[in-house]
Amino acid sequence: MGLLSLLRSLKRDEREARILVLGLDNAGKTTILKALSEEDITQIMPTQGFNIKSLVKEGFKLNVWDIGGQSTIRPYWRNYFEHTNGLVFVIDSADRNRLVESNQELQHLLEDDKLAGVPTLIFANKQDLLQALPADEISDTMNLHLIRDRPWCIMASSAKTGEGLQEGMEWLVQTIQK
Repeated sequence: MGLLSLLRSLKRDEREARILVLGLDNAGKTTILKALSEEDITQIMPTQGFNIKSLVKEGFKLNVWDIGGQSTIRPYWRNYFEHTNGLVFVIDSADRNRLVESNQELQHLLEDDKLAGVPTLIFANKQDLLQALPADEISDTMNLHLIRDRPWCIMASSAKTGEGLQEGMEWLVQTIQK
């Protein structure tokens, strides 16, 4: 079942969802958003604030908020939590040195009351790179199995090739519907 089919199955009063895309700088958040929007991904600049994309297909709307991941911007993430229906956390699978930092930021998000119970999709991005850790190894290293207060999924992905993006978003939309 494709994303459009899932969106069609939403009830009339649930035709809009707010998705928050977070992660460390250079994880690939903006590239993922542009790939999902079928935009050119060859010229991506670091996000100095936020990007908003509305993915609209036949009257269905996903409002996707891509917030910059630089350490100076992260304290402001909290300002965007209100009314979030789904969280996408992007990890650079090839940057082993920042995996601990990614885990700390994810844990802070999961502990925030405004995001309590919000379905969480974790993209283990940059799987097209040779040095990328597999999604299951990232899951083990980050102890994701301890997340018990919300539905969550880790998806191997590559914003560059499109691997896993559609499947991940389909999981998120299906889970938000429940």
